[in-house]
Formats: sequence, structure tokens, C-alpha cells
Amino acid sequence: MYLKRYTIASFLLIVIVGWYIYAFITQDSISVEFFGIHFPAMSIAVLVVIPLFVLYGTSILHMGFYSMLGGFESRKYDKDFERYIDSVIDAYLGKQVRNHVYKTDRYKLLGGVMDNSVLMANPTLHSDTNNEKINNIINLINEIKEGKIVDLKKFNLKLTNPLVVLNQRNMYKNGDINAEDILSSKDKYAQELYEEVYVDFAKTAPLYAIENYRKHITNKALFEILARINADENTLEVSNEALISLLEVLELRENDYLDISKRLSKTMIPEQRMKLFETLSETHDDATAAYLYTLFDLEMIAPADELLENTRPDEYLNFKSYRALKECGKNFNIELFV
Repeated sequence: MYLKRYTIASFLLIVIVGWYIYAFITQDSISVEFFGIHFPAMSIAVLVVIPLFVLYGTSILHMGFYSMLGGFESRKYDKDFERYIDSVIDAYLGKQVRNHVYKTDRYKLLGGVMDNSVLMANPTLHSDTNNEKINNIINLINEIKEGKIVDLKKFNLKLTNPLVVLNQRNMYKNGDINAEDILSSKDKYAQELYEEVYVDFAKTAPLYAIENYRKHITNKALFEILARINADENTLEVSNEALISLLEVLELRENDYLDISKRLSKTMIPEQRMKLFETLSETHDDATAAYLYTLFDLEMIAPADELLENTRPDEYLNFKSYRALKECGKNFNIELFV
């Protein structure tokens, strides 16, 4: 209820009641005693009006009290709404740690759901949400996805946050930072970006630089290095010792060693290739299959036979089958057996 309208209506009622009693009921006066105190004689109309004033005053206090309580409750909802907007922004940003405490039950439910969600900004949809803070975040995310560079420091996002990684990748692609700037920085970028940049770096960098940052090497980067051995462009001369030191960084399995031998069959001279896998097989059991493949691929039958003779009957059956067929005069491509 509007207090101004209520006050006007109350005073009109009081005036009308007082006037009606004075004009049509009685104009007499009466002396009143209250708690032993004698008051001067007053008109009966005035005595009737006084309780109405008291009723008006108490009703005003009553409405003011509950209006104040309603105001406190309304402020709780307003503050929870702002917290919920922050929660929506954190969901758009993909923050992993969120701590939004709500005072009202409705927002506790909505906020709990939002704090356990990740929102994706869709650039094809209209981005006007009628909230400036959310609009700014959506536009910022879309700018990052478009390849632009934005300032994310104020959001305190982790290095592993996808938006941070994408923003740093934009910086790298736009030339604001180069590969060596990233690789030489410790714990400043996400490991994902270190590995991506190292792949590009391995395509042209000299061997000493590749070795210097080898802790970021991946299988993909390794094959970029292997492709440069004795290549026509960006040629890389790598000794077996240097190559083994790079391989030691990776956790390679049998199929990985086989893939490496296949790749080196196109670039590395046979003697070096055979020696490489002989050395690897001496310290890594997973490299034995690749050594056998290398020997058969190079038609080094005698060493391959000798190696197979020293294995258990149930080991390397594919290579033993290939050898048996070859002894029968059947010539198959070794690729069919690996």
C-alpha cells in the first residue's frame, strides 16, 4: 500500500467522522480522567477522533515494520541475483573453483545448478541478454574464438582453462610471442600449448634447440623430427645417441617403436637404423618387435633368425610366420605382419 494515499484517505475518514459526530450527533464536551489524571473537558467528537489517530499511527508503524522486513528480503534477492549473474559469468568462463553463497532458497537451487555447469557462448545467436556484464563476457569469448587477443588477467583463470589456452594460442599465431618465448618460459603456459608449440618448433629448429626443450616432446613432434632426417629441406643430422635421448623422454610402446622404424625406413641409412633398434632392444623389450621388423625389412635374415631362436615359442608369432613362409619360397611384404 502507498503510504501517501493511505495517509490522505485516513485523514479524510477522521475528518468526516469528527465532523459527522459534531454536526449530527452531539456538540457536548466531557471531562476525562485517565490513570488518575484529570484532563480538561473536550468535545465528544474530538474524543472519538483521538482513537482514530492512534489507530492510524499504529497501522503506520505496523506497515513500516513489515515494509522494512520486506526491504531486507528484497535486498537478499537483489544480492542473490548479482551472485547468480557472477555464477553465470563463471560458467561461461569455465572456472573450475566457484564459491557463491546464496541467502534465499530459490537462488540456492538455481545457483547450485549453475555452479556445477559450463555454458557455451553461441556466436550465431543474439548476444543481448539485457545484462551488461553477461553481454560483455559473451562478446569477449566470441572475440577469443575469432582469433583476437583479450585481457583475461582480471578473471583469475587457471592456465589450463580452455579460454586461456585459446587466448595464448592466438598470441602465438598472431606473432605476439614466438615458439622459443613459450618454450623457455617455465609454468607460464598450459602444457597443452607447450606441446603444440614444440611440434611447430621441431619442424625447423636446430638439433641443439630441440634437445634443449625436449621435455615438451610428444609422439607427434618426434615424427616431425624423424621426417627431417636426411630430408631435402630443413635437414637434420641426428646421431643414434641423440635420438635415443629424445625417445627416452616419451613412454613408448611396441606399436610406437614399429611406427618409428617405418618412418625411418624412408630417411635413415640402413646401417644406422639397424644399429639404433639393436641398441633400443637391449634396454627396452617393447623395441624388440621393431628391431625384428627392421631386420626383415632390410633383408637381414640371419640376424633376425638368430634373434627369433632366442625367444619363447609363444613370442613374436607374426615374425615367425613370416620367416616360415619365406623359407617356403613365399615372398610377402613384411608390412602385412605388423
